[in-house]
Amino acid sequence: MTSQATGRSGTPRPLLFTGVTHTMTNGTGYKVIIGGVLAAGLAAGAQAQDGFTEQFSKAVSEGNIKLDLRYRFENVDDDAFDKDANASTLRTRVTVQSGMVGAFSALAEFDNVSEIGSDDYNSTANGNTDRPVVADPKGTDINQAWLRYGQQDAYGAYGRQRILHGSERFIGGVGWRQNEQTYDGFRLFYKGGSGLTLDYAYVYNVNRIFGPDDSAAQPADLHGENHFARADYRFAENHTLSGFIYALDIDDNGDYAPGKSVGNSSDTYGVKYDGKFGPVGLKAAYAKQSDAGDNPQDYDADYYMVEAALGFSGLNASVGYEVLGSDNDVGFKTPYATLHKFQGWADKFLVTPGDGIEDMYLGVTGKLGPVKLGAFYHDFAADDTSEDYGSEWDLVGTWPINKQFSTQLKYANFSADSDRFSDTQKIWVTLQLKL
Repeated sequence: MTSQATGRSGTPRPLLFTGVTHTMTNGTGYKVIIGGVLAAGLAAGAQAQDGFTEQFSKAVSEGNIKLDLRYRFENVDDDAFDKDANASTLRTRVTVQSGMVGAFSALAEFDNVSEIGSDDYNSTANGNTDRPVVADPKGTDINQAWLRYGQQDAYGAYGRQRILHGSERFIGGVGWRQNEQTYDGFRLFYKGGSGLTLDYAYVYNVNRIFGPDDSAAQPADLHGENHFARADYRFAENHTLSGFIYALDIDDNGDYAPGKSVGNSSDTYGVKYDGKFGPVGLKAAYAKQSDAGDNPQDYDADYYMVEAALGFSGLNASVGYEVLGSDNDVGFKTPYATLHKFQGWADKFLVTPGDGIEDMYLGVTGKLGPVKLGAFYHDFAADDTSEDYGSEWDLVGTWPINKQFSTQLKYANFSADSDRFSDTQKIWVTLQLKL
């Protein structure tokens, strides 16, 4: 056996994933994969225990298996296309987590995305470029596979893992899409009783939502040397100050334009405040970003936001203003963010325009019986010029029928005020079962 295996886009990957990739390819089943992940961790722990077999048995008996089925229908009516997109997909997720053996634990998680019915949408991989994009390509992938040493409040982990920082404005999992974004690398996490939380990760590969395989439109993976560092300090009840550094040095992928790989290399430094004064909530953030690594662009751009919220009579109202600036016709970049959560659900601004963007938004959330409701409005404009981009209404209703089953109806309507964009409406119907 060689010391390395080939990743989703052909780049060597450390030995941890060799057996996993081989097993998935040859279809010998999830149990062999799980055993391999557990054995890697237990081999180290067994030296301090009374026999490997006993520890392996404990890890299995005290572990758990979870099944998550999420069906979604998504319709996109975009005036830039003559045809609508209609995507009917099912994500099946199996998660197997071991029990603790000493301070060691392991987890393996597998996702399959299937098309239910026709593929009348552009998944970015199926070649249907005459229809709008619904970035849910079909396929089977290893979503997570990690070995951890420590407890929930203090641990070190290695492998493929979920990393969610704060609101996911800069580092997130894009959990909205059927194929989640996860990260290959090392992570150190500490949460102390003094209110201080420290989180550092070195990531050498990002498994994007466009996988499991490269397509003509997007790479499935972004390789490089990335450092994610964040510190949160809860200095008083309901008041937290955070600082973060995101140093992204992404490898050039010659099969794609620089903007889809190396052009996203950047250094970002920022701070955020999150507090509450009785029924009034307040958030504010600022970040500075500049090009890094082999990025062919030269720029320095700012990010800032402020948001206020008020809770009353079972409702929560919020108003906010967020700006992603620009410099030298390059907009502030957030390539690893959960972008769907920000700047409207129609996803018209997944890449910041070269003249930046200002987003003034309002929102109201509440409940009608067991159903959670939300309504949001956005007004978009350029940061560097006076150009209006457009406005958007977003509506959502979520009904958690019980602990296992939930349904959601969601709607987005973007109205363009600029020829650079097109009117777009989106509708989602989601059914989710967790066992």
